[in-house]
Amino acid sequence: MPTEAEFARYAELAVKKGVNIQPGQQLEVRADISQAPLVRQIVKAAYAAGAKQVYVNWSDEETTKVRYFNAPADAFKEYPEWLKARFEQLAEEKTAFLSIVSDDPDALNGVESSRIADSNRAAGVALAKWRKYVMSDNVSWSIVAGASEAWAKKVFPDREDAVPALWKAIFEATRMDQPDVVAAWDTHDASLRERATLLTNKKYTKLHYKAPGTELTIGLPKKHVFLGGGGPNIDGVDFIANMPTEEVFTLADKDSVEGHVSSTKPLSYSGNLIDGFTLWFEGGKVVKAEAKQGQQALDELLNLDEGARRIGEVALVPDDSPISNSGLLFYNTLFDENASCHLALGRAYSTCLEGGPQMSAEELAENGANDSMTHVDFMIGSAEMNIDGELEDGSREAIMRDGNWVI
Repeated sequence: MPTEAEFARYAELAVKKGVNIQPGQQLEVRADISQAPLVRQIVKAAYAAGAKQVYVNWSDEETTKVRYFNAPADAFKEYPEWLKARFEQLAEEKTAFLSIVSDDPDALNGVESSRIADSNRAAGVALAKWRKYVMSDNVSWSIVAGASEAWAKKVFPDREDAVPALWKAIFEATRMDQPDVVAAWDTHDASLRERATLLTNKKYTKLHYKAPGTELTIGLPKKHVFLGGGGPNIDGVDFIANMPTEEVFTLADKDSVEGHVSSTKPLSYSGNLIDGFTLWFEGGKVVKAEAKQGQQALDELLNLDEGARRIGEVALVPDDSPISNSGLLFYNTLFDENASCHLALGRAYSTCLEGGPQMSAEELAENGANDSMTHVDFMIGSAEMNIDGELEDGSREAIMRDGNWVI
């Protein structure tokens, strides 16, 4: 286990660079009870930074499993009104949201997929307003990770020191191994923003992907913007949503995706693994989906709502990046998506459109942004991935070759 000093340093990074708490602001921390030592340090760091209130929303993976296996089926079709109101009130008060992910990738193996789908759908409908606050950056939010025993054993199945090994990997991925972690993040953040600006200024109309199992064309809206690293919330306060992060990303034109794409890493979705899957697109919509593992979970995801069959996010990550070079498969999207180019089924980030956060739902749709109650990233990149950008005159130029930047 990390020392108290290491937890304190990590907590300070999450509070000051992740959500970037401001004096007088509230913070909501969501975590499993296994992360109590880290959460305590986060609470201390937040109050030291001037937070007015820090609320901790605890969960327990073991009791969650008990509920999924034993509660009546109709319980999963409901979402508490008081909990919906709580999230909305916190967002309206400009509370910052910090999530600590530590999930067992196989936590819900054996649970009837309809229960998981009903639960996801009920939460998706109930939290639509809150999700809009988050995905349009009306509030600051961030996701960091904490090692748990079940997750560690999945990543390091043959090691007795799996938990310490996973903490070490988490710290290396978040630059905690650097002498000045804040300075290291400032440099990295600036590099990602520079790359995003370069891609935005290219004004590509399409991206063309070519790799084993993948031949895909993704149209980009005219007003698309690439983002990377941190960025400002609606009030101009910078935050970093994902720690670690290695991506630059934008949105797809929801109606302009053609071809097929194959996953290159397993997807941990709602306590189940989906692996070895290929999606076929026509007119922006998934018309066929096949998985070697987790077909039922994949079908439930795609059938969640109309927008779940369309692409919301397009993210570029070089194969030559720290998490990829570690050679580890984390079975956790926060890490695996930052080792690989990826796409996301579901809702687009309105911040990836010029003026997007101020647009109505109708205006966002008119400008090509997808809407959905979900947003699920899946990994498609590899050392064999080639990506071209199509310019306004129809010509193409190389963006990535053999998985790495050439632009």
